[in-house]
Amino acid sequence: MARYTGAVCKLCRREGKKLFLKGERCYTGKCSVERRTYAPGQHGQGRKKTSEYGLQLRAKQQARRYYGIQESQFHKYFLMAERKAGVTGENLLRICESRLDNVVYLLGWANSRAEARQLVTHGHYQVNGKKVDIPSYLLKAGDTVSIKKKSLDSEKIKAVLETNGSRPVPQWLDIDRENCSAKVVNLPEREQIAVPVEEHLIVEFYSK
Repeated sequence: MARYTGAVCKLCRREGKKLFLKGERCYTGKCSVERRTYAPGQHGQGRKKTSEYGLQLRAKQQARRYYGIQESQFHKYFLMAERKAGVTGENLLRICESRLDNVVYLLGWANSRAEARQLVTHGHYQVNGKKVDIPSYLLKAGDTVSIKKKSLDSEKIKAVLETNGSRPVPQWLDIDRENCSAKVVNLPEREQIAVPVEEHLIVEFYSK
């Protein structure tokens, strides 16, 4: 399936909550969800009741869109989560959180997850000292992520670091701002994951 290239604000409005797809704009009064609290489209203001299946579908779509993951990849992560010990829903979110593009965004090295994917693809980051240009690369506890020294001269990278220099970083990531590197202390617990979704509904959706 091709990647969605339309207006991302419509995705947030469709889900009825902020998915933080547009970087800094999502934190301002310009956010479309705050200005128009109804779903997009001709019948957006008329939607009221949602079935059990509809709630499960929306939960799955919210998580997918939050992380910017295509359906086939997201289902693959679900199957991985099922095979792991522990709660399947939490395992699923933990896998999504450990993606390189997501970690780059959380560290403040990109303005949005979409931009993080692009910057990773362009080879600006390293994992354990080696360049990794695969946004879906899954990090493990103990891994070190850093910005390539050559990339620190990039005007784009400089602008991003200046804009997000003071953005709070999750506790499971230990950032060294001076050296533009960070260590994955451990994979996050559920309370450390900010995704606004009820993961048990996702498990129910795929378990049918």
